[in-house]
Amino acid sequence: MRPLDPATAAELTAAAARLLAEHGSATSPELLAALPGTRARLAEALGTALRPVDTADGLFVLRGLRPDDTELGPTPAHWSTAAGSGALWDVVLLLVSALMGTPIAWDGQQDGRFVHNIVPSPGHENEQTGASSDVLLTPHTEDAFHPGRAHLLLLACMRNHDAIATTAASIRRTRLADEDIAQLKRRVVPILPDDAYEQARRFAGRPAPVPTLFDGGEGLTMRFDPAYTPYDEADEAWRAAYGRLEDELARVSVAVSLRPGDVLVVDNDVVVHGRVPFQARYDGTDRWLKRASVRVEGRPTRPPAEHDEHGYGQAALTAWTA
Repeated sequence: MRPLDPATAAELTAAAARLLAEHGSATSPELLAALPGTRARLAEALGTALRPVDTADGLFVLRGLRPDDTELGPTPAHWSTAAGSGALWDVVLLLVSALMGTPIAWDGQQDGRFVHNIVPSPGHENEQTGASSDVLLTPHTEDAFHPGRAHLLLLACMRNHDAIATTAASIRRTRLADEDIAQLKRRVVPILPDDAYEQARRFAGRPAPVPTLFDGGEGLTMRFDPAYTPYDEADEAWRAAYGRLEDELARVSVAVSLRPGDVLVVDNDVVVHGRVPFQARYDGTDRWLKRASVRVEGRPTRPPAEHDEHGYGQAALTAWTA
């Protein structure tokens, strides 16, 4: 855990409030363009707390922010109805993201927004997406199907009365045989777009096989989403190695129950994340997270061949132009 002292937390929240008051909406292009300037003014106060993920666990929790449960209003029933719900915390999360890299969004997910609302939604209980509740959200790399996926995933807790746990497992905590690592570096099967990407799932191009593991400069990195990997198409040796990887990730998995105001920062190249099942009430008090994705330029964690992938026609958007 990395605590924010009250003065620093207040400075961050006040900066977000000024941006929101000036630009009127957390989705305003002018607000997004103003992030680098505000980031520069906050860097000294927040630099230590928001230094890169620096342990084999591949994650940390930023603690010290204090959203007011009453002021937030009810948990939205669906991301599309969230509108400006918790807009101040959208901007806080954007500032935290900007201090760690460049926030990105997707033209085919949640209308291209840079902050997503993750809430249980009626009719989606059994899907492998953030809108589910009744099923285990299988540990996965965020947006594993795409070569432009985030380097860092940020999950900010707005509400979690039931202490529902986010699960996380680091490839650098596993013990895999050299033979299994060699198998999983092979390009055998693709990773397909998940159900949150309707346009990508209709893409006409042929899926391309991708490696599961690769050398990332400082250790193994990973690209993993078993719910959307057609591994029944793979050879027996690869499937056996993949199964042992799943077992190892389960062995080293940790459960993180976020408190309101906590921001979980996950290294998306090293850690897979998921969520335990829970019973949604749909009464305005359910678990509510906000999610942001961040790229860190120049990071040597991806194989060069990824540049040739089509990404199923999905384009990543950046919060500002250099």
